[in-house]
Amino acid sequence: MSLFLMILGAVLVAVLIAFAIVKYLPLNLRWIPSIVMLLLAVFLGFKIYNGIMEPIEFSKTKVKKYAPVVENLKIIRDAEVKFFEKNGKYTENKALLIKFIEEAKLALTETRTVIDKINKGGGIIVDVERRVTDTIGYEPVLKYFEGRDFKNMFKVPGVEGAEFELEIGEVEKVQGLIVSTFMARTPKKAILAGMSESLVKQELEVIQTDQIKGEYISVGSLEEVTSGGNWPPSYDKPSENKKQ
Repeated sequence: MSLFLMILGAVLVAVLIAFAIVKYLPLNLRWIPSIVMLLLAVFLGFKIYNGIMEPIEFSKTKVKKYAPVVENLKIIRDAEVKFFEKNGKYTENKALLIKFIEEAKLALTETRTVIDKINKGGGIIVDVERRVTDTIGYEPVLKYFEGRDFKNMFKVPGVEGAEFELEIGEVEKVQGLIVSTFMARTPKKAILAGMSESLVKQELEVIQTDQIKGEYISVGSLEEVTSGGNWPPSYDKPSENKKQ
């Protein structure tokens, strides 16, 4: 909108200068406004170029800033999922979660089908199948975090001294069934500090599905049973490529 007003203002100024030249200025002095209009055209061209390029550069820069933040949230999510697998609930204790990754072990299980013969009497024997799960060993949780900086996963990349908010809650999934939930998040505004205020304001209000919606970058939810993040699939591609 400001770019449009600037162009409109420049056009009006140019019209006024042209009118003044024709009506009031002697022929031998008409070179002066010509130089002024040339400088105005250069200035306007520079502003138009910046007006077009600034949002493009903003978009590129924000993705670079968001990417490591999303990666840390993925580590937090994976840690919470493993903690839930072991304990049946999530935790908001950051130190405990790091210690869990370093020291805990998960049971390796094997499920098999057992057939029991049930005597119904009168010489009638019925085969009844049942599933039996056996523990066949244990594996360290650390195995799932090799090459990942889990010790610093709660630090927000690019924001000095900031840590992710981590909360847990409960949701009644169906009547009588209470399920543990978690959410980790950090405000986008702090990550984008120093960038164009108008573009940052627009970014905090974004609702497009190919963007990170809202004021926060987050994973999990306190209102829903999910371990998904609010970032689009494009932020997952680097991780997939790295694994391949």
